[in-house]
Amino acid sequence: MLEATGLHVSYGPVAALAGVSIKVAKGELVTVIGANGAGKSTLLRALSGLIRPAAGQVRFDGKETTGLASSVLVQRGLAMVPEGRHVFPEMTVSENLDLGAYYRRDAAAARLDRERVFALFPILRDRLWTEAGRLSGGQQQMLAIGRALMSRPQLLLLDEPSLGLAPAIVQLLGRILRDLNVAGVTILLVEQNARMALRLADRGYILANGRIAGTGTGEELLHDPAVQHMYFGSLEA
Repeated sequence: MLEATGLHVSYGPVAALAGVSIKVAKGELVTVIGANGAGKSTLLRALSGLIRPAAGQVRFDGKETTGLASSVLVQRGLAMVPEGRHVFPEMTVSENLDLGAYYRRDAAAARLDRERVFALFPILRDRLWTEAGRLSGGQQQMLAIGRALMSRPQLLLLDEPSLGLAPAIVQLLGRILRDLNVAGVTILLVEQNARMALRLADRGYILANGRIAGTGTGEELLHDPAVQHMYFGSLEA
């Protein structure tokens, strides 16, 4: 479904990505783990059209999408949940969800998708007319995911969804992402919580200093001693 080949992105003299290549097949949950500054968020921005790579190619659903605007990619079926959630704080939960369906013309189906979002996140129905800025961090993350789902994406990109959340909310989020994947949503998850991400993932990539430093199934990477030492702080997964 998604294939990136040889992506290069620089910020001035600093190379954020240096020849990164990844693949995500339809139906997979794939994760990218790495330390702060490894280039994880830059990778998602390049894939989602927020920045244009200096070199390399991105193909989504069989067609080249390198350099296309994010608004075009949303209409083609790719949605991103950015790091830090970025809900519209002065708009209500309902208005934020409506924005997720902005490009849709199938109103009846969009209403059904709103109900599916409420089934995943019942608290959003309870807070429907609350300004998003008044929600807790965990509720804002639920809203950000729900907003992305309202575009009915084929591929969902998530950038550090567990960041700053309480452990109980992180566990709930993990279960929801697995349920979404089982329901047919293909997911690319960028996550600093390597243990959670690898337990969820079919496959994973390790990003270090803007390069792919390793790859394997989620299970293989979860039990790799080098990965455990670097990302878990111990040799126990």
